[in-house]
Amino acid sequence: MWNGTRGIHRLGGAVVPEGNQKKERKMLQFLNNHFYDVEALRGYLLQREMSKVHLKNRSFTWLEEQHGPYSAGAFFILKQGGAVKFRDKEWIRPDKYGHFSPEFWNFREVPVEAVDASDCEINYEGLDNLLLLKELQSLSLQRCPHVDDWCLSRLYPLADSLQELSLAGCPRVSERGLACLHHLQNLRRLDISDLPAVSNPGLTQILVEEMLPNCQVVGVDWAEGLKLGPEEHEVPVFIPGCPWLKVTAPVTLRQPFPCPSSGLGR
Repeated sequence: MWNGTRGIHRLGGAVVPEGNQKKERKMLQFLNNHFYDVEALRGYLLQREMSKVHLKNRSFTWLEEQHGPYSAGAFFILKQGGAVKFRDKEWIRPDKYGHFSPEFWNFREVPVEAVDASDCEINYEGLDNLLLLKELQSLSLQRCPHVDDWCLSRLYPLADSLQELSLAGCPRVSERGLACLHHLQNLRRLDISDLPAVSNPGLTQILVEEMLPNCQVVGVDWAEGLKLGPEEHEVPVFIPGCPWLKVTAPVTLRQPFPCPSSGLGR
């Protein structure tokens, strides 16, 4: 029913302005002209999303040259929505609008000692900016959707300083990536809870504890995944290339993960 307000009543009684109707028609016409099925549309939307992620993870080399590695690395994390802590300074975090204090530009010579990148869209390429922080002691990558095994293989430059690492909730981290953490012998605390790509959490924790004997590994029930099933047997576990990992556990082994002596190639 036309109501005289240049709109149309829908069944629910709401009025859709004529301007919005024109926008909807243009959008539908655009989709109809460019996509012939749902899969094509899905591919287009996925490509757009990945382009955004790539843009967020571009290198800030020019900032490093102008302001130094600490400020450049901090800027990258803050733009991602994370938080940073410079040595002997308070945490710097963006507000709900993504704005943050510019005072960190004054800390050119002050090392960044802690980074909270929880829920950030950091990926393999974006780590170029994070690895500038050579004195980093604490790093949280909780629930980062693009952090995967390849990313973990790149953390070895932080081996001299990194003491705390959280990978909790990272959906793309598996046993293969955790094996690369053997470089980080100065780690004192490692959180590997809620990793859906890890097929046997209990056994994985045992292996990681053997690999990092001075590190407190948290987040996994040690007995999880170690119960005997109808097709499982008590077997000795030996992983080629990792002579320090020796354990006997009731498991069904599918495919052992590699344990390189250096970071994975890409």
